[in-house]
Amino acid sequence: MKKPKVAFICVHNSCRSQIAEALGKHFFADTFASYSAGTEIKDRINQDAVRLMKQIYHIDMEESQSPKLLGKLPALDAVITMGCDVECPYLPCTYRDDWALDDPSGKSDAFFIKVIAEIQERLTELNQSLSLIGDTP
Repeated sequence: MKKPKVAFICVHNSCRSQIAEALGKHFFADTFASYSAGTEIKDRINQDAVRLMKQIYHIDMEESQSPKLLGKLPALDAVITMGCDVECPYLPCTYRDDWALDDPSGKSDAFFIKVIAEIQERLTELNQSLSLIGDTP
């Protein structure tokens, strides 16, 4: 069975989608491949996200990740939008969900940590429901 390719999509691909990609790679690399992208991009990953991911998980997102546009994604099996309240262009896939996460940018560390924990919880649920995505050739 080939691992499903899951993309986490947000407007600027600088915070929530980057966190989801990093945590997906960290916890579930054996089950699915994680990617992220945005409809627009910032010049770098949100520095509070970078700092807190290093502090909590010892993951340096800047080592292997950077903001990228949707066109940089491979063919996907699943698309997860992060709740950015924007119209996302259609990306072909067999599974789609919107996590409707609050944007922690510019908010307290406590709020950031709450959103990071919610992303980890949703990734765990996604991992458990991969049967919805199905076996890809």
